Amino acid sequence: MYQAVAPVLSLINSLGLYIHIPFCLKKCNYCDFYSVPVNDIIKRDYSKTLIREIKQWGGRLSRPIDTVYFGGGTPSLMAKYLPEIMKEVRNNFTLLENAEITMEMNPADNSQEVLEYALKSGVNRLSIGAQSGDDNELEILGRRHTAKQTVDTVKAARKLGFKNISLDIMLGLPHSNEATLKKSLEFITDLKPEHISAYILKIEENTVFGSIYNTLNLPDEDKVAEQYLQMCEYLKNMGYEHYEISNFAKANKESRHNLKYWELKDYLGLGPAAHSFIGGKRFYYSENLTEFITGASPLPDGDGGSEDERIMLGLRLNKGVEIAPNPQLLNKCKSLEENGLLTLKENLITLTVKGFLVSNSIITEILECIE
Repeated sequence: MYQAVAPVLSLINSLGLYIHIPFCLKKCNYCDFYSVPVNDIIKRDYSKTLIREIKQWGGRLSRPIDTVYFGGGTPSLMAKYLPEIMKEVRNNFTLLENAEITMEMNPADNSQEVLEYALKSGVNRLSIGAQSGDDNELEILGRRHTAKQTVDTVKAARKLGFKNISLDIMLGLPHSNEATLKKSLEFITDLKPEHISAYILKIEENTVFGSIYNTLNLPDEDKVAEQYLQMCEYLKNMGYEHYEISNFAKANKESRHNLKYWELKDYLGLGPAAHSFIGGKRFYYSENLTEFITGASPLPDGDGGSEDERIMLGLRLNKGVEIAPNPQLLNKCKSLEENGLLTLKENLITLTVKGFLVSNSIITEILECIE
């Protein structure tokens, strides 16, 4: 294990680092994220490119790093290169002693080898793409793994000493209902993860599911809403705090990196399609692996951190957001509160679980009242 650098700068100035691994062996049937096929040569070249970027950005930013997140794609496909990449992060940034270092992984990959490389790299948090506890559902989703592989991966991680594990679960799947969801919830919680991320299936055009939409036998919106509420109640009873619309955690196990996005804290994203927010400015790398490897600069994406953005992102969290009320806003909030969609206490607006389900429309109505 690496010796982390003791914190010498204020956490107020700390930076999150997101490293995108844009590789997949197989595209899942629902996924429209940027990813490309991979071989050993591409992995090697991409690792060298990430190290180049880490060195360049480390020289520009005098900021300590308190979270590192390897996302994808499938970061576990690059596990062999993680120790060298993290070595360069430590060499070029001040990595704080208690930094949260997360790696996403697919249970289908060689879990023992992947986990050993992760441990060697200093990874202390795993995000495992379980998605379901039913093999038929996993096959429909186009996942490469089985439910047993999820179990084996979690067991192997615990044996190696990982104490912070997040598991993903998906709602609103083809042919799904409350009974099938209950089975997956029991499967997930039996593994005792510290964190659970739950996503409602969304059909995107440029996906396999998008091309066969009419044959999927999806539950309607009301049924999906029932699944969401069922899940929230179940996880609450299992001791998980519903701290963000799609995320649940045991005490003090929230994703510190993802909270940066919702709390408008600074983060640097490296890799094709990776976004950054630093000093009120947003920028991103284009969705083009070749351009990234050959040294293309990130593209500007305008200013960030506006009041509208603060409210929009803040209302995703169970702690809510403070807003200076006006008569129009008070009337709107009173109406929404009567319908069980939010609570208003002094200047603090907090969405309820039912409100989370229709958060986009609520946020739009609130913003209209303060413009």
